[in-house]
Amino acid sequence: MPHGAMDDSETTDAPAFENLLGELETIVAQLESGELSLEEGLAAFERGMKLSRQTEAILDAVDARVEVLMRGEQTPRPAAMDGSDA
Repeated sequence: MPHGAMDDSETTDAPAFENLLGELETIVAQLESGELSLEEGLAAFERGMKLSRQTEAILDAVDARVEVLMRGEQTPRPAAMDGSDA
């Protein structure tokens, strides 16, 4: 696909992934700075874990799509990328 010509799922997933990753990087920097209180640090850590799971899910879906493309098959429907066989 030419650069800039993405389907709807790519245009929504990429910015979402980049935003999540950017927020996660900010949280890591805050935690590494040591300037957060214990409660602030715990809240930031919890948010970071949630972001980590969300980015991992996006990467898993992309990985599944790449595997399908590498085998030369059609791109799976988005519902098929969630691991369900329905």
